[in-house]
Amino acid sequence: MKTIYFDNNATTDVDPQVLEAMLPYFQGRYGNPSSMHHKGGEVAAALREARKQLADLLGCEPGEIIYTSCGTESDNTAMWSALRTQPDRRHLVSSRVEHSAVINNAAFLKRQGYRITEVGVDREGLLDMEGLKNALTPDTALVTLLWANNETGVLFPVEEIARLCSEKGIVFHTDAVQAVGKIPINLKETKIDMLSLAGHKIHAPKGIGALYVRKGLKFAPFMIGGHQEGGRRGGTENVPYIIGLGMAAKLAGERLPEENTRVKALRDRLEDGLLKIPYTMVNGSRLCRLPNTTNISFEYIEGESILFHLSHAGICASSGSACTSGSLEPSHVLRAMGVPFTAAHGSIRLSLATTNTDEEVTEALRIFPEVVIKLRDLSPFWKDGGPVQESGLLSCDTNNCQICN
Repeated sequence: MKTIYFDNNATTDVDPQVLEAMLPYFQGRYGNPSSMHHKGGEVAAALREARKQLADLLGCEPGEIIYTSCGTESDNTAMWSALRTQPDRRHLVSSRVEHSAVINNAAFLKRQGYRITEVGVDREGLLDMEGLKNALTPDTALVTLLWANNETGVLFPVEEIARLCSEKGIVFHTDAVQAVGKIPINLKETKIDMLSLAGHKIHAPKGIGALYVRKGLKFAPFMIGGHQEGGRRGGTENVPYIIGLGMAAKLAGERLPEENTRVKALRDRLEDGLLKIPYTMVNGSRLCRLPNTTNISFEYIEGESILFHLSHAGICASSGSACTSGSLEPSHVLRAMGVPFTAAHGSIRLSLATTNTDEEVTEALRIFPEVVIKLRDLSPFWKDGGPVQESGLLSCDTNNCQICN
């Protein structure tokens, strides 16, 4: 059975060119880049090139990049640095649709006495800009927001928000894990103070990430140790993975036009075909979003059941963030958007990449209707080809529903 992989927002396969670039640094070029001899020197030079490759993708200076283990570490580093360098400020602003790396850290900070404001979104997942502006106070140490939502692909106007924060003297951080490599980014032309990314979203291996820190910004290390990363993140460099991330960044830059043309066209064709299935809806703005992502609800059936049957047919998809996929609770993102119960529980995310093909979309459009029809025939909320209107659940308001909450 051929696998059709539509879960690239969860992780991507390692590109063959990335693997090829990494292999020499497991054997042969194994020197410690901090060593003074030639074995260390050749590795240090390779790291400088990899850092430049990533900086070119981000539109920043190589010295503004700190390597981390993943996007979560980058997010935590940014949040803790902003708070530790501003001990007199005890307020943090985020949104109701953030990744768990930010939400759970904010919850921890709240227990430590910090004040947390979560700004809402509208039905399309777009940020309440007036709510954000009203949330900012002289006590605000940090605003941290996703650039692109990991579940819906909806984009926040982070460049505009960064300018607003800069005018008020507030540090701004964006989790751009899903945005990097999918939309053009030029940090030199923004007021963004910190930006997080993860290598495994752009065809590098898992276990490598980075944090952009604007030159001149006060910074407190999250991991304290040696002189690595300019003293900003201790620990011997993960050389092969940094090399891999550099190559992945180079390839991502070259493939940006394809992401925004061919991949977008594939996503649109897949989405338009799925919307022909009755009682199907797209969650989130169809205009202001990533070119590769669609979040679709098939009403009156369970998303987990859809994914199970799709997997048996060879299609890989997800119900949202891989970091929360073990929960049977409806997505906190869709709940914040006010998506009804019958749709929120039947939502799945499809995320494409340059590795996907037109033939895969054709096959998926053949399989999906069969799966949805089969599951709806088994649903207690579906009878004789339509929804059971007398069920009280069908008029559920997600935000007030006892089952959802």
